[in-house]
Amino acid sequence: MVQRGQLEHHFDYILSGNATEDLMNFKTIFNHCIDIKYREFYINDVKKGSLIFLNGMVNTKTIDLDIMKQLMDCEENLFKEPELLAEDIKNIVHNKLIYSSQMCWVELFQEIVEHILSGNVALLLDGLKEVLVISAKDWDKRAIDEPATEAVIRGPREGFQETLSTNISLIRRRLKTSLLKMEEMKVGKLSNTEIVITYLEGIVNENLILEVKNRLERIEIDAVLESGYIEELIEDHSFSLFPQVLITERPDRVVGNLLEGKVGIIIDNTPFVIIVPGTFFQLLQSPEDYYQRYFVASSIRFLRLLSVVLSLLLPSLYIALTTYHQEMIPTMLLISIAAARETVPFPAFVEAFVMEVAFESLREAGVRLPRPVGQAVSIVGGLVIGQAAVEAGIVSSPLVIVVSMTGIASFIFPSFQLGLAFRFLRFPMMIAAATFGLYGILMMVLLLLMHMLSIRSFGVPYLTPLAPLRISGLKDVLVRVSWLKQSSNKSEKNKQQMGKPFIRHRQGKYK
Repeated sequence: MVQRGQLEHHFDYILSGNATEDLMNFKTIFNHCIDIKYREFYINDVKKGSLIFLNGMVNTKTIDLDIMKQLMDCEENLFKEPELLAEDIKNIVHNKLIYSSQMCWVELFQEIVEHILSGNVALLLDGLKEVLVISAKDWDKRAIDEPATEAVIRGPREGFQETLSTNISLIRRRLKTSLLKMEEMKVGKLSNTEIVITYLEGIVNENLILEVKNRLERIEIDAVLESGYIEELIEDHSFSLFPQVLITERPDRVVGNLLEGKVGIIIDNTPFVIIVPGTFFQLLQSPEDYYQRYFVASSIRFLRLLSVVLSLLLPSLYIALTTYHQEMIPTMLLISIAAARETVPFPAFVEAFVMEVAFESLREAGVRLPRPVGQAVSIVGGLVIGQAAVEAGIVSSPLVIVVSMTGIASFIFPSFQLGLAFRFLRFPMMIAAATFGLYGILMMVLLLLMHMLSIRSFGVPYLTPLAPLRISGLKDVLVRVSWLKQSSNKSEKNKQQMGKPFIRHRQGKYK
Protein backbone atom coordinates (compact mmCIF):
# COMPACT_ATOMS: atom_id res chain seq x y z
CA MET A 1 0.00 0.00 0.00
CA VAL A 2 1.25 3.50 -0.83
CA GLN A 3 1.99 5.52 2.28
CA ARG A 4 1.46 9.25 2.71
CA GLY A 5 4.15 11.17 0.91
CA GLN A 6 5.83 8.02 -0.40
CA LEU A 7 5.50 8.77 -4.12
CA GLU A 8 7.14 11.83 -5.61
CA HIS A 9 8.20 12.85 -9.10
CA HIS A 10 11.88 13.38 -9.81
CA PHE A 11 12.85 15.02 -13.11
CA ASP A 12 16.50 15.01 -14.11
CA TYR A 13 15.85 16.45 -17.55
CA ILE A 14 16.94 19.95 -18.58
CA LEU A 15 15.65 21.80 -21.61
CA SER A 16 18.33 21.73 -24.29
CA GLY A 17 16.86 24.15 -26.82
CA ASN A 18 16.49 21.37 -29.39
CA ALA A 19 12.77 20.79 -29.97
CA THR A 20 13.24 17.18 -31.12
CA GLU A 21 15.39 16.19 -28.14
CA ASP A 22 13.17 17.94 -25.63
CA LEU A 23 10.08 16.31 -27.13
CA MET A 24 11.66 12.86 -26.70
CA ASN A 25 12.29 13.61 -23.03
CA PHE A 26 8.63 14.57 -22.55
CA LYS A 27 7.56 11.37 -24.31
CA THR A 28 9.72 9.41 -21.89
CA ILE A 29 8.06 11.10 -18.91
CA PHE A 30 4.57 10.54 -20.36
CA ASN A 31 5.25 6.98 -21.45
CA HIS A 32 2.05 4.85 -21.59
CA CYS A 33 -0.12 7.97 -21.28
CA ILE A 34 -2.51 7.70 -24.22
CA ASP A 35 -4.30 10.94 -23.35
CA ILE A 36 -1.14 13.05 -23.84
CA LYS A 37 -1.08 14.36 -27.42
CA TYR A 38 1.88 15.73 -29.42
CA ARG A 39 1.75 17.94 -32.53
CA GLU A 40 4.99 18.63 -34.41
CA PHE A 41 5.19 21.37 -37.07
CA TYR A 42 7.49 23.82 -38.84
CA ILE A 43 7.27 27.60 -38.91
CA ASN A 44 8.02 28.79 -42.47
CA ASP A 45 9.86 25.52 -43.12
CA VAL A 46 12.67 26.90 -40.96
CA LYS A 47 11.99 26.53 -37.23
CA LYS A 48 10.67 23.30 -35.77
CA GLY A 49 8.15 23.34 -32.95
CA SER A 50 5.97 20.97 -30.97
CA LEU A 51 2.78 21.23 -28.96
CA ILE A 52 2.06 19.00 -25.96
CA PHE A 53 -1.39 18.91 -24.36
CA LEU A 54 -3.75 16.65 -22.45
CA ASN A 55 -6.68 15.43 -24.52
CA GLY A 56 -10.06 16.04 -22.90
CA MET A 57 -8.88 18.96 -20.77
CA VAL A 58 -8.16 21.52 -23.51
CA ASN A 59 -10.19 23.40 -26.06
CA THR A 60 -9.05 22.06 -29.45
CA LYS A 61 -10.55 25.07 -31.26
CA THR A 62 -8.32 27.37 -29.24
CA ILE A 63 -5.29 25.26 -30.17
CA ASP A 64 -6.21 25.14 -33.86
CA LEU A 65 -7.16 28.80 -34.40
CA ASP A 66 -5.21 30.77 -31.80
CA ILE A 67 -1.99 28.75 -31.70
CA MET A 68 -1.43 26.43 -34.68
CA LYS A 69 -2.90 28.72 -37.33
CA GLN A 70 -0.97 31.75 -36.07
CA LEU A 71 2.34 29.88 -35.99
CA MET A 72 2.03 28.12 -39.35
CA ASP A 73 0.58 31.10 -41.25
CA CYS A 74 2.94 33.78 -39.94
CA GLU A 75 4.97 36.09 -42.26
CA GLU A 76 7.54 34.26 -44.34
CA ASN A 77 10.49 36.43 -43.32
CA LEU A 78 9.71 36.44 -39.59
CA PHE A 79 12.24 33.72 -38.68
CA LYS A 80 14.51 33.96 -41.75
CA GLU A 81 17.27 35.89 -40.01
CA PRO A 82 20.12 33.45 -39.24
CA GLU A 83 21.35 35.20 -36.07
CA LEU A 84 17.99 35.62 -34.37
CA LEU A 85 18.53 35.64 -30.60
CA ALA A 86 16.43 33.62 -28.15
CA GLU A 87 14.98 36.79 -26.64
CA ASP A 88 13.92 37.96 -30.10
CA ILE A 89 12.17 34.64 -30.79
CA LYS A 90 10.37 34.84 -27.45
CA ASN A 91 9.30 38.39 -28.14
CA ILE A 92 7.93 37.51 -31.60
CA VAL A 93 6.00 34.45 -30.38
CA HIS A 94 4.71 36.07 -27.21
CA ASN A 95 3.72 39.47 -28.59
CA LYS A 96 2.93 38.90 -32.27
CA LEU A 97 1.80 35.33 -32.91
CA ILE A 98 -0.10 33.67 -30.04
CA TYR A 99 -3.61 34.88 -29.30
CA SER A 100 -4.00 34.18 -25.58
CA SER A 101 -4.49 36.35 -22.53
CA GLN A 102 -2.84 33.83 -20.20
CA MET A 103 0.61 32.48 -21.04
CA CYS A 104 4.07 32.39 -19.47
CA TRP A 105 7.58 31.06 -20.07
CA VAL A 106 8.71 28.13 -17.93
CA GLU A 107 12.12 26.44 -17.87
CA LEU A 108 11.80 23.71 -15.21
CA PHE A 109 10.62 20.29 -16.42
CA GLN A 110 8.55 19.60 -13.33
CA GLU A 111 6.65 22.87 -13.62
CA ILE A 112 5.99 22.26 -17.33
CA VAL A 113 4.63 18.77 -16.59
CA GLU A 114 2.34 20.18 -13.88
CA HIS A 115 1.03 22.80 -16.33
CA ILE A 116 0.33 20.16 -18.98
CA LEU A 117 -1.50 17.93 -16.50
CA SER A 118 -3.55 20.95 -15.39
CA GLY A 119 -4.93 21.47 -18.90
CA ASN A 120 -2.47 23.97 -20.34
CA VAL A 121 -0.63 23.67 -23.67
CA ALA A 122 3.19 23.53 -23.82
CA LEU A 123 4.89 25.03 -26.90
CA LEU A 124 8.47 23.88 -27.64
CA LEU A 125 10.56 25.78 -30.20
CA ASP A 126 14.05 25.22 -31.57
CA GLY A 127 16.60 27.57 -30.05
CA LEU A 128 14.71 28.15 -26.80
CA LYS A 129 15.55 26.64 -23.43
CA GLU A 130 12.17 27.71 -22.15
CA VAL A 131 8.68 26.45 -22.94
CA LEU A 132 5.71 28.72 -23.55
CA VAL A 133 2.78 27.53 -21.45
CA ILE A 134 -0.55 28.68 -22.91
CA SER A 135 -3.89 28.48 -21.14
CA ALA A 136 -6.45 26.48 -23.13
CA LYS A 137 -8.31 24.72 -20.32
CA ASP A 138 -11.72 23.38 -21.17
CA TRP A 139 -13.52 20.32 -19.83
CA ASP A 140 -17.06 19.14 -19.21
CA LYS A 141 -18.66 20.34 -15.99
CA ARG A 142 -22.12 20.27 -14.50
CA ALA A 143 -24.30 23.35 -14.42
CA ILE A 144 -24.65 25.52 -11.33
CA ASP A 145 -27.58 24.14 -9.38
CA GLU A 146 -29.25 24.46 -5.98
CA PRO A 147 -27.32 22.64 -3.23
CA ALA A 148 -29.00 19.36 -2.38
CA THR A 149 -27.82 19.37 1.24
CA GLU A 150 -28.72 22.99 2.12
CA ALA A 151 -32.07 23.76 0.53
CA VAL A 152 -33.82 26.99 1.57
CA ILE A 153 -37.25 28.50 0.96
CA ARG A 154 -35.93 32.02 0.59
CA GLY A 155 -32.45 32.75 -0.66
CA PRO A 156 -30.14 32.23 -3.64
CA ARG A 157 -30.49 28.98 -5.56
CA GLU A 158 -26.83 28.81 -6.59
CA GLY A 159 -24.42 26.25 -5.20
CA PHE A 160 -20.76 25.49 -5.64
CA GLN A 161 -19.60 22.92 -8.18
CA GLU A 162 -16.40 20.94 -8.76
CA THR A 163 -14.59 23.62 -10.79
CA LEU A 164 -12.36 25.92 -8.74
CA SER A 165 -12.58 28.96 -11.03
CA THR A 166 -16.39 28.81 -11.03
CA ASN A 167 -16.52 28.65 -7.24
CA ILE A 168 -14.20 31.64 -6.95
CA SER A 169 -16.38 33.66 -9.31
CA LEU A 170 -19.52 32.83 -7.26
CA ILE A 171 -17.88 34.42 -4.22
CA ARG A 172 -16.37 37.36 -6.13
CA ARG A 173 -19.78 38.27 -7.60
CA ARG A 174 -21.12 38.81 -4.09
CA LEU A 175 -18.16 40.80 -2.78
CA LYS A 176 -17.06 43.34 -5.38
CA THR A 177 -14.21 44.74 -3.35
CA SER A 178 -10.44 44.64 -3.56
CA LEU A 179 -10.39 43.69 0.14
CA LEU A 180 -11.48 40.18 -0.85
CA LYS A 181 -8.21 38.26 -1.15
CA MET A 182 -7.61 34.90 -2.81
CA GLU A 183 -4.32 33.07 -2.16
CA GLU A 184 -3.46 29.83 -3.98
CA MET A 185 -1.69 26.75 -2.64
CA LYS A 186 -1.20 23.16 -3.80
CA VAL A 187 -1.57 20.08 -1.61
CA GLY A 188 -0.85 16.47 -2.53
CA LYS A 189 2.38 15.16 -4.04
CA LEU A 190 0.56 13.27 -6.81
CA SER A 191 -2.73 15.10 -7.18
CA ASN A 192 -1.31 18.66 -6.92
CA THR A 193 -4.77 19.75 -5.82
CA GLU A 194 -5.28 23.50 -6.03
CA ILE A 195 -6.52 25.15 -2.86
CA VAL A 196 -7.55 28.79 -2.53
CA ILE A 197 -7.62 30.59 0.83
CA THR A 198 -10.08 33.47 0.80
CA TYR A 199 -10.64 36.20 3.40
CA LEU A 200 -11.50 39.88 3.78
CA GLU A 201 -8.45 41.99 4.47
CA GLY A 202 -8.93 44.37 7.39
CA ILE A 203 -11.72 42.25 8.88
CA VAL A 204 -9.99 38.91 9.44
CA ASN A 205 -7.37 38.49 12.14
CA GLU A 206 -3.88 38.10 10.68
CA ASN A 207 -3.04 35.33 13.17
CA LEU A 208 -5.90 33.25 11.79
CA ILE A 209 -4.60 33.57 8.22
CA LEU A 210 -1.09 32.56 9.27
CA GLU A 211 -2.41 29.57 11.21
CA VAL A 212 -4.52 28.35 8.26
CA LYS A 213 -1.54 28.63 5.90
CA ASN A 214 0.73 26.90 8.38
CA ARG A 215 -1.59 23.92 8.82
CA LEU A 216 -2.12 23.53 5.09
CA GLU A 217 1.60 23.74 4.32
CA ARG A 218 2.37 21.04 6.87
CA ILE A 219 0.03 18.50 5.29
CA GLU A 220 1.94 15.58 3.82
CA ILE A 221 -0.28 13.40 1.66
CA ASP A 222 -0.14 11.89 -1.82
CA ALA A 223 -3.57 12.99 -3.05
CA VAL A 224 -6.54 15.10 -1.97
CA LEU A 225 -9.77 13.83 -3.52
CA GLU A 226 -12.31 15.72 -1.41
CA SER A 227 -12.52 18.41 1.26
CA GLY A 228 -12.86 15.73 3.95
CA TYR A 229 -9.12 15.00 3.59
CA ILE A 230 -8.27 18.62 4.41
CA GLU A 231 -10.88 18.87 7.15
CA GLU A 232 -9.46 15.94 9.10
CA LEU A 233 -5.86 17.11 8.74
CA ILE A 234 -6.38 20.70 9.93
CA GLU A 235 -8.80 20.14 12.81
CA ASP A 236 -7.54 20.67 16.36
CA HIS A 237 -9.24 17.51 17.64
CA SER A 238 -9.58 14.97 14.84
CA PHE A 239 -10.74 12.26 17.30
CA SER A 240 -13.71 14.30 18.49
CA LEU A 241 -17.17 13.49 17.14
CA PHE A 242 -17.99 17.16 16.77
CA PRO A 243 -16.99 18.95 13.54
CA GLN A 244 -14.73 21.93 14.20
CA VAL A 245 -15.05 23.47 10.75
CA LEU A 246 -18.11 24.44 8.75
CA ILE A 247 -18.69 22.67 5.43
CA THR A 248 -21.05 24.35 2.97
CA GLU A 249 -22.13 24.30 -0.67
CA ARG A 250 -23.65 27.78 -0.55
CA PRO A 251 -21.71 30.86 -1.76
CA ASP A 252 -23.91 33.20 0.29
CA ARG A 253 -23.03 31.31 3.46
CA VAL A 254 -19.32 31.60 2.70
CA VAL A 255 -19.65 35.34 2.07
CA GLY A 256 -21.61 35.82 5.30
CA ASN A 257 -18.84 34.13 7.29
CA LEU A 258 -16.12 36.11 5.51
CA LEU A 259 -17.89 39.28 6.61
CA GLU A 260 -17.65 38.01 10.20
CA GLY A 261 -13.88 37.66 9.97
CA LYS A 262 -13.59 33.98 9.11
CA VAL A 263 -11.46 32.27 6.45
CA GLY A 264 -12.74 30.12 3.58
CA ILE A 265 -10.80 27.23 2.03
CA ILE A 266 -11.88 26.41 -1.53
CA ILE A 267 -10.67 23.06 -2.86
CA ASP A 268 -10.61 21.99 -6.50
CA ASN A 269 -12.77 19.03 -7.60
CA THR A 270 -15.30 19.35 -4.78
CA PRO A 271 -18.37 21.57 -4.27
CA PHE A 272 -17.84 21.73 -0.49
CA VAL A 273 -16.01 24.77 0.90
CA ILE A 274 -14.44 24.75 4.37
CA ILE A 275 -14.95 27.72 6.71
CA VAL A 276 -12.76 28.17 9.79
CA PRO A 277 -13.06 28.55 12.68
CA GLY A 278 -16.27 26.57 13.25
CA THR A 279 -18.25 26.79 16.49
CA PHE A 280 -21.20 24.80 17.82
CA PHE A 281 -23.78 27.57 17.50
CA GLN A 282 -22.54 28.49 14.04
CA LEU A 283 -23.23 24.91 12.93
CA LEU A 284 -26.81 25.29 14.19
CA GLN A 285 -27.46 28.37 12.06
CA SER A 286 -28.95 28.37 8.58
CA PRO A 287 -28.40 31.00 5.86
CA GLU A 288 -32.16 31.44 5.74
CA ASP A 289 -32.11 32.85 9.29
CA TYR A 290 -30.84 36.10 7.80
CA TYR A 291 -33.41 36.24 4.99
CA GLN A 292 -36.52 35.90 7.20
CA ARG A 293 -37.90 38.37 9.71
CA TYR A 294 -35.86 38.36 12.88
CA PHE A 295 -38.65 37.14 15.21
CA VAL A 296 -39.38 34.21 12.87
CA ALA A 297 -35.68 33.35 12.63
CA SER A 298 -35.33 33.53 16.43
CA SER A 299 -38.30 31.22 16.94
CA ILE A 300 -36.84 28.69 14.50
CA ARG A 301 -33.51 28.81 16.33
CA PHE A 302 -35.23 27.95 19.61
CA LEU A 303 -36.97 25.09 17.78
CA ARG A 304 -33.59 23.82 16.58
CA LEU A 305 -32.15 23.88 20.11
CA LEU A 306 -35.19 21.95 21.35
CA SER A 307 -34.74 19.44 18.53
CA VAL A 308 -31.07 18.99 19.48
CA VAL A 309 -32.13 18.05 23.01
CA LEU A 310 -34.89 15.71 21.78
CA SER A 311 -32.70 13.94 19.22
CA LEU A 312 -30.06 13.27 21.87
CA LEU A 313 -32.14 12.50 24.99
CA LEU A 314 -35.63 11.32 24.01
CA PRO A 315 -34.92 7.56 23.61
CA SER A 316 -32.69 7.50 26.70
CA LEU A 317 -35.35 9.33 28.76
CA TYR A 318 -37.92 6.75 27.67
CA ILE A 319 -35.59 3.93 28.75
CA ALA A 320 -34.73 5.55 32.10
CA LEU A 321 -38.31 6.44 33.02
CA THR A 322 -39.87 3.11 32.05
CA THR A 323 -37.07 1.08 33.68
CA TYR A 324 -36.10 2.95 36.86
CA HIS A 325 -38.33 5.97 37.44
CA GLN A 326 -41.92 4.90 36.78
CA GLU A 327 -43.12 7.17 39.59
CA MET A 328 -42.22 10.21 37.48
CA ILE A 329 -44.68 9.22 34.71
CA PRO A 330 -48.31 10.41 35.03
CA THR A 331 -50.58 7.57 36.15
CA MET A 332 -52.80 7.39 33.07
CA LEU A 333 -49.79 7.54 30.73
CA LEU A 334 -48.02 4.86 32.77
CA ILE A 335 -51.04 2.59 32.47
CA SER A 336 -51.12 3.11 28.68
CA ILE A 337 -47.40 2.36 28.36
CA ALA A 338 -47.70 -0.73 30.58
CA ALA A 339 -50.63 -2.02 28.52
CA ALA A 340 -48.76 -1.45 25.26
CA ARG A 341 -45.64 -3.25 26.59
CA GLU A 342 -47.58 -6.16 28.05
CA THR A 343 -46.80 -8.47 25.12
CA VAL A 344 -43.26 -7.19 24.48
CA PRO A 345 -40.71 -9.84 25.58
CA PHE A 346 -37.71 -7.47 25.67
CA PRO A 347 -36.67 -4.77 28.13
CA ALA A 348 -37.07 -1.14 27.08
CA PHE A 349 -33.38 -0.79 26.21
CA VAL A 350 -33.38 -3.74 23.79
CA GLU A 351 -36.50 -2.68 21.92
CA ALA A 352 -35.30 0.95 21.75
CA PHE A 353 -31.87 -0.14 20.53
CA VAL A 354 -33.38 -2.40 17.84
CA MET A 355 -35.75 0.31 16.61
CA GLU A 356 -33.00 2.94 16.50
CA VAL A 357 -30.70 0.64 14.51
CA ALA A 358 -33.56 -0.17 12.11
CA PHE A 359 -34.37 3.51 11.67
CA GLU A 360 -30.73 4.45 11.01
CA SER A 361 -30.41 1.56 8.54
CA LEU A 362 -33.49 2.73 6.63
CA ARG A 363 -32.16 6.28 6.57
CA GLU A 364 -28.80 5.15 5.21
CA ALA A 365 -30.48 2.91 2.64
CA GLY A 366 -32.60 5.84 1.46
CA VAL A 367 -29.47 7.92 0.92
CA ARG A 368 -27.53 5.23 -0.99
CA LEU A 369 -30.34 4.06 -3.26
CA PRO A 370 -31.27 5.99 -6.44
CA ARG A 371 -33.16 9.14 -5.49
CA PRO A 372 -36.63 8.19 -6.87
CA VAL A 373 -36.43 4.80 -5.12
CA GLY A 374 -34.64 5.88 -1.96
CA GLN A 375 -37.36 8.19 -0.65
CA ALA A 376 -40.04 5.57 -1.18
CA VAL A 377 -37.96 2.88 0.56
CA SER A 378 -37.23 5.03 3.61
CA ILE A 379 -40.85 6.16 4.07
CA VAL A 380 -42.68 2.94 3.20
CA GLY A 381 -40.04 0.81 4.94
CA GLY A 382 -40.41 2.78 8.17
CA LEU A 383 -44.20 2.51 8.14
CA VAL A 384 -44.27 -1.19 7.26
CA ILE A 385 -41.54 -2.25 9.69
CA GLY A 386 -42.96 -0.15 12.55
CA GLN A 387 -46.50 -1.43 12.08
CA ALA A 388 -45.36 -5.04 11.66
CA ALA A 389 -43.13 -4.84 14.74
CA VAL A 390 -45.99 -3.51 16.89
CA GLU A 391 -48.45 -6.14 15.65
CA ALA A 392 -45.90 -8.90 16.22
CA GLY A 393 -45.35 -7.74 19.80
CA ILE A 394 -41.63 -7.10 19.29
CA VAL A 395 -41.85 -3.40 20.21
CA SER A 396 -44.49 -1.23 21.78
CA SER A 397 -46.39 1.55 20.03
CA PRO A 398 -45.18 4.28 22.46
CA LEU A 399 -41.60 3.44 21.51
CA VAL A 400 -42.43 3.77 17.81
CA ILE A 401 -43.71 7.28 18.56
CA VAL A 402 -40.53 8.09 20.52
CA VAL A 403 -38.25 6.84 17.72
CA SER A 404 -40.27 8.72 15.09
CA MET A 405 -40.08 11.98 17.05
CA THR A 406 -36.34 11.44 17.54
CA GLY A 407 -35.86 10.87 13.81
CA ILE A 408 -37.83 14.00 12.91
CA ALA A 409 -35.83 16.06 15.42
CA SER A 410 -32.56 14.79 13.93
CA PHE A 411 -33.55 16.03 10.47
CA ILE A 412 -33.67 19.67 11.59
CA PHE A 413 -29.88 20.07 11.89
CA PRO A 414 -28.63 22.60 9.27
CA SER A 415 -25.19 20.93 9.41
CA PHE A 416 -25.15 17.29 8.31
CA GLN A 417 -21.84 16.69 10.12
CA LEU A 418 -23.26 17.92 13.45
CA GLY A 419 -26.35 15.76 12.94
CA LEU A 420 -24.13 12.71 12.46
CA ALA A 421 -22.39 13.41 15.78
CA PHE A 422 -25.67 13.50 17.70
CA ARG A 423 -26.95 10.40 15.91
CA PHE A 424 -23.91 8.50 17.16
CA LEU A 425 -24.06 9.94 20.70
CA ARG A 426 -27.65 8.77 21.05
CA PHE A 427 -26.49 5.15 21.54
CA PRO A 428 -24.01 5.74 24.43
CA MET A 429 -26.72 7.88 26.04
CA MET A 430 -29.17 4.95 25.79
CA ILE A 431 -26.62 2.58 27.34
CA ALA A 432 -26.05 5.01 30.25
CA ALA A 433 -29.82 5.32 30.77
CA ALA A 434 -30.28 1.54 30.82
CA THR A 435 -27.43 1.17 33.32
CA PHE A 436 -27.93 4.06 35.78
CA GLY A 437 -31.24 5.66 34.83
CA LEU A 438 -31.51 9.45 35.00
CA TYR A 439 -28.21 9.58 36.88
CA GLY A 440 -26.50 7.97 33.91
CA ILE A 441 -28.07 10.49 31.54
CA LEU A 442 -26.95 13.38 33.75
CA MET A 443 -23.44 11.96 33.95
CA MET A 444 -23.22 11.58 30.15
CA VAL A 445 -24.54 15.12 29.60
CA LEU A 446 -21.92 16.52 31.97
CA LEU A 447 -19.14 14.56 30.24
CA LEU A 448 -20.40 15.81 26.87
CA LEU A 449 -20.43 19.42 28.04
CA MET A 450 -16.93 19.07 29.52
CA HIS A 451 -15.69 17.72 26.22
CA MET A 452 -17.31 20.55 24.25
CA LEU A 453 -15.80 23.10 26.64
CA SER A 454 -12.33 21.67 26.04
CA ILE A 455 -12.55 21.89 22.23
CA ARG A 456 -11.07 24.79 20.30
CA SER A 457 -11.29 25.54 16.62
CA PHE A 458 -8.26 27.54 15.44
CA GLY A 459 -7.95 29.12 18.87
CA VAL A 460 -11.66 29.88 19.30
CA PRO A 461 -13.59 28.07 22.10
CA TYR A 462 -16.17 25.70 20.62
CA LEU A 463 -19.09 27.03 22.70
CA THR A 464 -18.31 30.70 22.16
CA PRO A 465 -19.94 33.16 22.95
CA LEU A 466 -21.64 31.24 25.79
CA ALA A 467 -18.42 29.81 27.18
CA PRO A 468 -16.59 32.03 27.75
CA LEU A 469 -19.55 34.36 28.05
CA ARG A 470 -19.52 37.30 25.66
CA ILE A 471 -22.71 39.38 25.99
CA SER A 472 -22.31 41.21 22.68
CA GLY A 473 -22.11 37.90 20.80
CA LEU A 474 -25.49 36.71 22.10
CA LYS A 475 -27.25 38.99 19.62
CA ASP A 476 -26.72 36.38 16.92
CA VAL A 477 -26.69 33.06 18.78
CA LEU A 478 -29.84 32.09 20.66
CA VAL A 479 -31.83 34.76 18.81
CA ARG A 480 -31.25 36.98 15.83
CA VAL A 481 -31.93 40.60 16.63
CA SER A 482 -33.05 42.95 13.89
CA TRP A 483 -30.49 44.43 11.53
CA LEU A 484 -31.13 47.88 13.01
CA LYS A 485 -29.90 46.68 16.40
CA GLN A 486 -26.95 44.68 15.13
CA SER A 487 -23.66 46.20 16.22
CA SER A 488 -21.96 48.09 13.41
CA ASN A 489 -18.54 46.95 14.63
CA LYS A 490 -19.44 43.25 14.74
CA SER A 491 -16.53 42.33 12.51
CA GLU A 492 -14.12 44.20 14.80
CA LYS A 493 -15.39 42.24 17.80
CA ASN A 494 -14.97 39.00 15.94
CA LYS A 495 -11.48 40.07 15.03
CA GLN A 496 -10.65 40.73 18.67
CA GLN A 497 -12.17 37.42 19.70
CA MET A 498 -9.98 35.53 17.24
CA GLY A 499 -6.86 37.38 18.32
CA LYS A 500 -6.09 34.90 21.10
CA PRO A 501 -3.00 32.69 20.79
CA PHE A 502 -3.51 29.77 18.45
CA ILE A 503 -2.59 26.45 20.02
CA ARG A 504 -2.08 23.24 18.11
CA HIS A 505 -3.70 20.34 19.99
CA ARG A 506 -2.33 17.64 17.70
CA GLN A 507 0.80 17.31 15.62
CA GLY A 508 0.24 13.98 13.89
CA LYS A 509 0.42 13.53 10.11
CA TYR A 510 2.44 16.68 9.70
CA LYS A 511 6.08 17.36 8.97
